[in-house]
Amino acid sequence: MRTAYCVETVRGAERELMARVAEGALMQRAAAGLAAASAELLGRVYGSRVVLLVGSGDNGGDTLYAGARLARRGAAVAAVLLTPERVHAGGLAALRRAGGRVVGAGSGTGSAAAAGVDRVEEAILRADLVLDGIVGIGGTGGLRPEAERLAGVVAESGAPVVAVDLPSGVDADTGEVPGAALRADLTVTFGTHKPGLLIDPAREYAGSVRLVDIGLDAVLPARPELEALQHADVAALLPAPGAESDKYRRGVVGIAAGSARYPGAAVLAVSGALRGGAGAVRYVGPAGNAVVSRFPETLVSDQGPHKAGRVQAWVVGPGAGDDAGTVAEVLEADVPVLIDADGLRLADLDVVRERRAPTLMTPHAGEAAALLGVAREEVEGARLKRVRELAAKYRATVLLKGSTTLVADPGGTPVRVNATGTSWLATAGSGDVLSGLAGSLLASGLSALDAGSVAAYLHGLAGRFAADGAPAGAHDVAEAIPAAWRDVRR
Repeated sequence: MRTAYCVETVRGAERELMARVAEGALMQRAAAGLAAASAELLGRVYGSRVVLLVGSGDNGGDTLYAGARLARRGAAVAAVLLTPERVHAGGLAALRRAGGRVVGAGSGTGSAAAAGVDRVEEAILRADLVLDGIVGIGGTGGLRPEAERLAGVVAESGAPVVAVDLPSGVDADTGEVPGAALRADLTVTFGTHKPGLLIDPAREYAGSVRLVDIGLDAVLPARPELEALQHADVAALLPAPGAESDKYRRGVVGIAAGSARYPGAAVLAVSGALRGGAGAVRYVGPAGNAVVSRFPETLVSDQGPHKAGRVQAWVVGPGAGDDAGTVAEVLEADVPVLIDADGLRLADLDVVRERRAPTLMTPHAGEAAALLGVAREEVEGARLKRVRELAAKYRATVLLKGSTTLVADPGGTPVRVNATGTSWLATAGSGDVLSGLAGSLLASGLSALDAGSVAAYLHGLAGRFAADGAPAGAHDVAEAIPAAWRDVRR
C-alpha cells in the first residue's frame, strides 16, 4: 500500500525524528537520495551542467547539499538563489567548498541587473539538469513572478527537471494548482508521499515520483491521509471461488440500466459485471433482448427490481434516461447499491442519506459538479475536497472518476486514490463497464470502499491492456478485465 500524509503530519513526524538523531541527519539523508536520483537521470555526472533553483529554508538546503554531492563528482553546478537573504547557510557553504558557484542575484552583486539576469538565463539554457528547490511542502499559492519567469526559461531550455520533495507551485495537501507551477520530469520526495503527488492536477506536474526513505516510517501515525492500492493489495482483496462455491456464494448482482434510447449502456454494464466475477447477473430494464443476445447467461426480468429475484447488490442508472421509478425502487433494497450516470441525477438525496445498506456513487467531474451545485472546473481543480464533500453530503461512498480516481467514505477514513487509468478510457461506455465491475465486487461481499477501489484499479489496467497505445472501445475494455485480473494475481 502506498500512503500519503498531509504537511502538518509530516512536519510533526520530522520534529519527532530530529529529536532522536544527530543534527542535520535528515537533511543529509534527503540530499543523498536526491543526488543519487539526479545522477541516475543524468547518466554521466562528470562534466555535466547542473542548475539549482534554490528557495529558502530546508527545501533549499536539501537542494544545495545535493548540488554539492554532484559537484564533488565532477558536475559543473550553478545555484540561482531566489531569496539570497534567507538561503540555507550550511548548504551554500557546502556547495562552494565542493566547487559549485552562485549566479544571478545571489552572486554577490546585490542587484538584479541585466548582466545577472542574463547569466542566470544562460546557465539554465545550457543546463543538462535543473533541480527545482524553489518552494517546499509548506508553500502556498502559485509561483511568485520571479520564479514564474525562471520556470518559463526552464521550459524553453528543454532540460530535464527534478523537483525537490514536490514541484514548486502545487499544493502538497490537496493536489490543487492555484497558479503557475514548475513541471518536473522526476519528483524526489522525502519520508512519505504527499497527497498532491498522487492527485491531479498536481500529479501531472510531478512526472515520475521516487520516494527517499529518511526514517519517517517509525514516527508517522498509522492512519494516512491517502492510500493507493498496489498489485499485492488488490490481489488480497479479489474474491476467489472455493470448492463449495455456487452462484450465490460468488455473488449475484442486479443491473437496472439501459433504455430504448441507450440499450448499449445495459449491455456494457452487464459485460463488466460478468467479467468482474459475478456468480450471476440479473438484468431489469427495457434492453433485455439486446442483453440476452450478447450474454445469454444473463437472467432477464421485465417485472421491475422488486420481482427480479435474489441479488446481493444492485447497479442502477447507466443509460436509464428518466426512469426515476426504477431508481427509487432499487434504493429501497436492503443490499448494497451502486448509483451511476442518470441514476445520480434521479436519486433522491434524503433517500440515499437514510439508506442502511452501503451505497456507492460513481460520478465523473461533471456529474459531481451538478450534485454539489458548483462548476465542473471547481471539481477538477479540487478533486480531494469535492469528493469528500460529496461523500459527506450523501452519506455514501463516492468514486470520483477521472485521470486519478478518488474513492471516499463518509466516515473520514483515508481516501483511496487510483492512478492505473489511461486517457484511452475516455470513451463512451467505459463508465458503464466500471459500474458493472464494481457492482459484481459489491455482490461478492467487498465493502463499498474496497469494491470501488479494486474496480477502479482493474478497470484502469484493463484500459491499458485493451488500448496498448491504440484506440479501444468500452467493449474492448470489458474484454480485457480477465487479463487485468490475472496480471494482479501473478
